Amino acid sequence: MKKPKSKASGGSWMDTYGDMVTLLLCFFVLLYAISSVDQSKWQNFVASVNPEAAQQLEEMRSAEAAEAQAEEDALQQMYESLTSEFQSMGLDANVDVVRGDGYNFISFSDEIFFEGNSYAVTDNGQLVLDGFARAIAPAADEIHEIQILGHTTEIPSRFNVVEDRMLSAERAAQVTAYIQSKDIVDPARMLSIGYGQFRPIADINTEEGRSRNRRVEILITSDDAVLKSLTEYYAEVYGEDVAAMQPDADSLNNTAAAPAEGDGGA
Repeated sequence: MKKPKSKASGGSWMDTYGDMVTLLLCFFVLLYAISSVDQSKWQNFVASVNPEAAQQLEEMRSAEAAEAQAEEDALQQMYESLTSEFQSMGLDANVDVVRGDGYNFISFSDEIFFEGNSYAVTDNGQLVLDGFARAIAPAADEIHEIQILGHTTEIPSRFNVVEDRMLSAERAAQVTAYIQSKDIVDPARMLSIGYGQFRPIADINTEEGRSRNRRVEILITSDDAVLKSLTEYYAEVYGEDVAAMQPDADSLNNTAAAPAEGDGGA
């Protein structure tokens, strides 16, 4: 008598495979959900299921707020000290100090530090930098970075690319080196940049405008500062008209004008 043929049992491994795929899908959904959790909501949830964690979260929030406030207070005190130092030296017409959100911005006329086409810091320039160093010293621990920016100006009838670039870079480097010699801020947090004539803030067709373009700027940021492009800083410091003169102004405007995701632009 013939034995009956056994039925195919292929369905068992398909069930296991399907279960594995389902588990993987659930795992990735869980990862996505965790990645998009709002931090404050997550902290509130943890506090609700673990009352003991509520106090720790509150202490952590208080510590973060106190640290942020300490940085703001330090920058404000620095701003007031810088303003006082430069006023006592009679430099109101040659130095602008601006206090922003998470930063201080100082613009110096080039004649404060240099003579003619020279990049050697004058004796008077050293005195000004000594005052600058005194003003920032108490807040040194709150400084994230100091950027020293050198600028020349365009003269329509005369241009030498090497001289232009070298002069602005050397001037920024000389100011940076002098501040570094005061041993106030970690040198790794100091940066010098030479922009040449390509970041103007005034009309090049007038002597007054060209004089304004010849300058050294110092940007001091704190740890919690939201870093911006130079053009964005210029919009806040000098105004929108100056920001519109910058080489990346168009791309900045396009970014600002672009509709946010979900807004359904035209």
